[in-house]
Amino acid sequence: MHSVLIGPRKYVQGRGALADAGMYLKVLGKRPVLLWDETVRGIIGATVLESLERAQMEPVEVEFGGECTKREVARIVKIIKDSGADISVGLGGGKTLDAAKAAGIETGIRIVTCPTIASNDSPTSAATVWYDEDGNFTHFDCWPFNPDLVLVDSLVISRAPVRTLVAGMGDALATWVEAKVALATGAGNIAGGVATLAAMAIAELGYETLMEHGIDAMRAVENDALTPSVEKVIEANILHSGLGFESGGLATAHMVANCLPSFAQCRGLMHGEEVSFGVVTQLCLDRAVAMDEVYEAVDFLVAVGLPVTFEDIGLEDVSREELKRIGDVCASAGSLCESHCFQVTGEAVVDAMVAADALGRDRKVAAGVL
Repeated sequence: MHSVLIGPRKYVQGRGALADAGMYLKVLGKRPVLLWDETVRGIIGATVLESLERAQMEPVEVEFGGECTKREVARIVKIIKDSGADISVGLGGGKTLDAAKAAGIETGIRIVTCPTIASNDSPTSAATVWYDEDGNFTHFDCWPFNPDLVLVDSLVISRAPVRTLVAGMGDALATWVEAKVALATGAGNIAGGVATLAAMAIAELGYETLMEHGIDAMRAVENDALTPSVEKVIEANILHSGLGFESGGLATAHMVANCLPSFAQCRGLMHGEEVSFGVVTQLCLDRAVAMDEVYEAVDFLVAVGLPVTFEDIGLEDVSREELKRIGDVCASAGSLCESHCFQVTGEAVVDAMVAADALGRDRKVAAGVL
């Protein structure tokens, strides 16, 4: 298997970056489809549209339907074809961006992602996560190409709810935890090969950046401040995590996270919050991880308020029989849990989730938050 590293053609991050959208987009095409919802348009619409007007572009606005489903993407594809658009631009959260990526791939046009929150690593990736009409995760597709441009306005992100930045930390922290497993076993990555030294270095850098700047960045965003720590964590959440997960590898943390929305009680969680509990579960499952590494990761999750217990994810009264639904999926053929160097059984996953809950409660007590 070859070593493979993939990523976007260009990544731009900074205060007020969306004011330069026209300058960056005009080299890609003339008629961009702008996929966003009403809330996002209200926040950044004037800035983006004025910038595109200055660049003499002809945008086509499309309101996102809320879920990244096959039906929604088919609707967007029709609009792209009917309008003659030549750039698919997703503006907003991960589902909007994933839909824009899928529509761009299907129509063969350029792809741009403009995240307005740093809650996950979707913006840089070549992947689309699919859901059904009820919001249940179904599967993900890995496209042949990453976005042509990722345009990140750090001021906009710093003014979003702090919960979104913290959720992104949960997703980003998992990157190094999972990539180490995949590299050790030669399990391969989403890019279609094994991790390069560069991918592993980026994944580790993301983890170290969170450990050093995560709490300070959270405090700054709570006070509507854009500081160097916030800039660094935004980069860790979006760029380091995006490159690291895609060219590093995934394991149990994301497998558990992908299963949680099957419980109605978990539907209100953000992806990074689901991944946070998945991380604790993986750490309790892994046979090779040292306990000082476990405590470092879990204590960080506790410090920023990410889920580490069943109660945190709305499953305080969950039974082992109910958890078996997750265990069975994790143990099935093709599961991300196959990245581990040992066979992962459904029973082992249930045990790890129960142990994760106990560990999370213990570390919360130690931190004085329970």
